[in-house]
Amino acid sequence: MIAALLLSRLAKLVSLPAVTAYLIAGILVGPCCLGLLGIDGLGFVSAEQLSAISIISDCALGFIAFAIGDEFRLSELKKNGKAATVIGIAQAVVTTIVVDIALILLHFAMPDKLSLPAAITLGAIAAATAPAATLMVVRQYKAKGPLVDLLLPIVALDDAVGLVLFAVSLGISRAIKDGTVDVISIIVNPIVEIVLSLVLGALLGLFLNFLEKYFHSRSKRMSISIAVVFLGVALSKLEFTFGSFKIGFSSLLVCMMLGTVFVNVCEFSKELMERIDGWTTPLFVLFFMLSGAELNLFVFSDLSIVLIGVLFLAVRAIGKCFGAASFAKVMHCEPNVVKYLGITLLPQAGVALGMSLQVFVLGEDGTLIRNIVLFSVMILELVGPLLTKIALTKAGDIKPEGRTSARGVVPSEHRG
Repeated sequence: MIAALLLSRLAKLVSLPAVTAYLIAGILVGPCCLGLLGIDGLGFVSAEQLSAISIISDCALGFIAFAIGDEFRLSELKKNGKAATVIGIAQAVVTTIVVDIALILLHFAMPDKLSLPAAITLGAIAAATAPAATLMVVRQYKAKGPLVDLLLPIVALDDAVGLVLFAVSLGISRAIKDGTVDVISIIVNPIVEIVLSLVLGALLGLFLNFLEKYFHSRSKRMSISIAVVFLGVALSKLEFTFGSFKIGFSSLLVCMMLGTVFVNVCEFSKELMERIDGWTTPLFVLFFMLSGAELNLFVFSDLSIVLIGVLFLAVRAIGKCFGAASFAKVMHCEPNVVKYLGITLLPQAGVALGMSLQVFVLGEDGTLIRNIVLFSVMILELVGPLLTKIALTKAGDIKPEGRTSARGVVPSEHRG
């Protein structure tokens, strides 16, 4: 955490978002840099050390999803809920189609390097966007405006749609590889996961509202809110299997629905959400630092991975920008939203990595998919936050209000 925070000071000198500094700090203390020295206590010497504290990342993602639930207040959704829903679903589907077409064509050109199941699965993974990086940039620069109002609900919907697309694509890929079609794994399981996750999240939201009535001090109300989010993360880890039928939960959807229901039924939720935001800041710093440490620099040693990865990044960017711009125009959004929304949807991280962990059922293709996703996430985690900042600034949602410090705002004319 100290390494991440110190590096964020250097990042500020060159106008980089703090998120990027945290990720770079993670790479420096990770197994690919300091960890190579093999000295315990000086960085992370292995991936096993990182996985041993993965609970930090799990909890951070839960609080990120909980915070995004605050963007689904019914009073706000009346303004832009329809546009966010249409754009969120449409741009994810368009991105998957564009990436699928490009990678399937590459498969026919290089069948020995990229299989058809791998191409189809990667297309679905391309739909996922990183809510964490986007939310941190919005918070750091206190971004407000039409683009931000649409962006956060879209990012949340994007991941829900991405989970469905991924489950269907992985089922199709397994059918191609094994020669059998499993309707349950292709259609039923993903729908059940989403429905159960939303139901569990809604029940937890009502439970949290019920508990809050028994506490009156601000600190205890904040503590019980944090405890219920932890509970949501824990319950979402439960998994039950009955033959080919699987009952599981998405922690992102559970905690997002928990936040959504809570902010709409609790009359003092706004103040509580602001207090929780302050409490979770150190957790988010650790989350991004650990995300950086998990990035594997050695994927650059395989030229075929790099080539496929570059194509994946390029066509994904085209799909996101084209899909977002096209449907933002259809929904009569402001010109700046049409122009810059797609760029803010480029960051990719936790959800995509989570999907890539489920592809090893495809054998060697799973390893290839995992490496390409690692390559993509590495580039987009470092570049994505900066692109988001630039897009929000160009759209007018980030306003230069001088330098902020613990002593207040320093006007731009007094900067050193």
